[in-house]
Parts: sequence; C-alpha cells; structure tokens
Amino acid sequence: MANKTLSEFKQFILKGNVLDMAVGIIIGGAFNKIVSSLVNDIIMPPIGYLIGGVNFSELKARVGGPESEVYINYGNFIQEIINFLIIALTVFVIVKAVVKMSNLRKAEEGDAKK
Repeated sequence: MANKTLSEFKQFILKGNVLDMAVGIIIGGAFNKIVSSLVNDIIMPPIGYLIGGVNFSELKARVGGPESEVYINYGNFIQEIINFLIIALTVFVIVKAVVKMSNLRKAEEGDAKK
C-alpha cells in the first residue's frame, strides 16, 4: 500500500504541470521582491516628494482617543495597491507578448505548410 502511494506521489510530482507550477511560484516570489523594491525605492519616493515629502508607509490614522496606540495604516494599503497594479500591468504585457509570438509562430508554420 505504501509503495503504491509513494509511486503515485512520484508520478504526480514528476508531471510537467506540477514542475511548471513550482517554478512559477518560485519565480513569482522573486519577482514580487523586485516589484516591491521598484515601488518602495523608485516609484514611491518621487510621488511622496511631489505631494509634499510624504512617506506612504508612514500614513496612518489613529483609532480611538489621543492615548490610543491603535492605527489604521492606510499608507501601506495604498502602497500595496500600487504594487498590485504594477504586477498586473507586467503580467498583462508579458501575456500579450507571448500570445503575439505564439500567433506569429502559428502563422509562420501555416506559411511553411503551403
């Protein structure tokens, strides 16, 4: 029983889909760090400067009275929205380029068959 389960697990792991997904997750994690650095270190400082030297990560609203230590960190939220938009735009451009290359390849293959 254990050998059969181990064999099935091995087949599952060695399928191309699982390996592709694992590579995608690893690359995605590394890409996330690059995008975070782009947003935090390159994009946000000039935006903060343009709106009066504001550092988005420091934007927060106190919840409760003056002695309250509870804050809503809306600056971090704004920064994460910008991260998301940059990632979405990048993925869109990459997918669009891949589809275009795929269509060109299919057209070339169609011309070669004639």
